[in-house]
Amino acid sequence: MHPYTYSRPRSVHDALADGAADAAFLAGGTTLVDLMKLGVMAPAEVVDITRLPLRGITFDRSGLHIGALETMSDVASHRIVRESYPMVAKALELSASGQLRNMASIGGNLLRRTRCGYFRDISTPCNKREPGSGCSALTGINRIHAIFGTSEACVATNPSDLAVALVALSSDVHLASAQGSRTLPLEVLYALPGTTPHVENVLRPGELITGVTIPRSPWAANSLYLKIRDRQSYEFALASAAVALELDGRTIRHARIAVGGVGTKPWRLPSIERALMGRRATPETFEAAVRDAADGARPLTHNAFKPALLRHTLFRALTTLAAGR
Repeated sequence: MHPYTYSRPRSVHDALADGAADAAFLAGGTTLVDLMKLGVMAPAEVVDITRLPLRGITFDRSGLHIGALETMSDVASHRIVRESYPMVAKALELSASGQLRNMASIGGNLLRRTRCGYFRDISTPCNKREPGSGCSALTGINRIHAIFGTSEACVATNPSDLAVALVALSSDVHLASAQGSRTLPLEVLYALPGTTPHVENVLRPGELITGVTIPRSPWAANSLYLKIRDRQSYEFALASAAVALELDGRTIRHARIAVGGVGTKPWRLPSIERALMGRRATPETFEAAVRDAADGARPLTHNAFKPALLRHTLFRALTTLAAGR
């Protein structure tokens, strides 16, 4: 492993003071340490933030507030999360293994690096790891790769299940740096690869995620996260759907949809939401609405199955949710 300096501050102020532009923040370490061992990441400075006061789960009139250092396991098992935001609890439960969920933090999960095998293999070209070196996945094995938001420079998927659920629910992410604090819609945190796939988000140098807020809404409690993968545990999504419906009897008053495993970032589908609103919650309505779900997709050699898989995943999620299961 590449040599680095290590610090363990007790306050956010001290952490941000220590957080130089080339430093990495260490929380659960389930991604960072892994990538440092592989030689994918080699920060000159590691700032251990596990002693910072960034924990707590509170619920008030504006919504649910989650500290960035809360573990995935604790959030998934929290009573309010399970009752009022079931898609969030399910997205967390379907992520990684139990051991990893006990260690991994919410803030760290939102910044997970891609599971593209070429990104993690330092013997192969990868624009995300080494800008300008090329994208091995374009002509290589690309079965798990993205069909939305890709470019000639990168086709890697965003791996976070949690981010898909939080984007569907219009969550905000809270950030802090030595220059001050700011809040962004989580949806705009992530950057498309374009010609700069190594720039994965809009975080400024030394900026730290301090928490997220999921707003109160009439549809969040009637929500579901469905994940399709090659095996039932410890596997990343081939396609996933985060779906929330506000129903007036059998009429859909409001719909929120985001999908994962198919995009270079968590992918909202506002056109499908519009196609559902005001319609009856029937299989026929859902089948018609998801027909265009893969419009604009750019399949690769080995993932041409993903547009159909995405439509089936969405249809199943909608029919399951409408049936009250």
